[in-house]
Amino acid sequence: MEELKKLLEKYMNENLEQLILSSPRKGIEEKKIRIRPVLLKGQLKFQAEIFRGAQAFHENLSKEDAVMQVLGWMEGTFCQLQLTGMDGFVNVLVSKKGRMTVKEKRKPEGVKSGGCSTASCGVKKPVLEHNRKKTYLLEEGKPVPFLVDLGVMTEEGRIVHARYDKFRQINRFLEFIEDIIPALPKDRELTILDFGCGKSYLTFAVYYYLRECRKLDVRIIGLDLKKDVIRKCSELAQKYGYEKLIFLEGDIAGYEGCSSVDMVVTLHACDTATDYALYKAVKWGAQVILSVPCCQHELNAQIHNEVLEPVLRYGLLKERIAALVTDGLRAELLERQGYDTQILEFIDMEHTPKNILIRAVKRQNRKERKQADMAYERCAEALHADLTLERLLDSGTSPAESYRRRRKGGEGR
Repeated sequence: MEELKKLLEKYMNENLEQLILSSPRKGIEEKKIRIRPVLLKGQLKFQAEIFRGAQAFHENLSKEDAVMQVLGWMEGTFCQLQLTGMDGFVNVLVSKKGRMTVKEKRKPEGVKSGGCSTASCGVKKPVLEHNRKKTYLLEEGKPVPFLVDLGVMTEEGRIVHARYDKFRQINRFLEFIEDIIPALPKDRELTILDFGCGKSYLTFAVYYYLRECRKLDVRIIGLDLKKDVIRKCSELAQKYGYEKLIFLEGDIAGYEGCSSVDMVVTLHACDTATDYALYKAVKWGAQVILSVPCCQHELNAQIHNEVLEPVLRYGLLKERIAALVTDGLRAELLERQGYDTQILEFIDMEHTPKNILIRAVKRQNRKERKQADMAYERCAEALHADLTLERLLDSGTSPAESYRRRRKGGEGR
């Protein structure tokens, strides 16, 4: 607890972006607490937004009181703390046995301010007004050509009301991109592959943000099966002069156009298509993988456990459990391949149930994972899980060949 206290005293200042307390212990009324700095009558305070049921309550605290409150909440109320500041991040987890794990990650010097030369791009210093307006990496009021053509913005830069959720989703995804920029090479062209790019809202956003805002040399390839979508996106890329944004027709498993890739993005690739994309990313040695899976049917057809039978007998619960377990096991398989893997909330559940993002960043030094590997095997065995990703990684079979075989056997995309 003393280590956490020192970190709170260091990070709780005007450079704090937010501190979130979550994972309440059993029987606790509070569901989540969000803390941010505010200026009240010229004095720095910390506003705690406390969520109880469907209501939110607010308290404005001094730094000393805020630190003591957070320590108290972590001691008896919550099991997880996530702190984000301009200078770094702090993550705290409390195990079922009460053991607290505290991890700090300092931001590299070059990215503390977002590294962007324009006011509309990059990470800004937290806004301290009491009733502040939400800030985004792509700002409201400043027209972005591709967002105008895609119907998200008006020509004056106002967000189209019916597309506001899409605007938030785009900015949320760019925040994930911003976090992993330090893991990417800086001395050469970066290759990014977006499998199943669809209408390419996010593909255009990533290209615009990395090239126009962050001034990085990137080449992005968007891949999709729909000819009309590829044609439309190609026309837009040409219109904007995005010379290194390319759209191609093709499926995930059969693509062989690159020998190495720096980042792989796969959003809502259906069922095992996600597994093929993850496998390709691993074999290419991608530094970063960002995946939002969809329709995890494979494990739903396999999962079986006598102890869980009273739960699994309900189709809706079985479907949700299978989806969560699938993504958890995928994350563990990526860990086994030398990645630091996180499972994050992509966008609020109220907007879409497909809101889990798997973010994997390649480790510089591979750690010993024998115990974790054994834990994975026990879990997979207990649930009768036989995932496509594990088979691909174990066999080393070409994903294109494996995919063709499975299609012949009657398994669709």
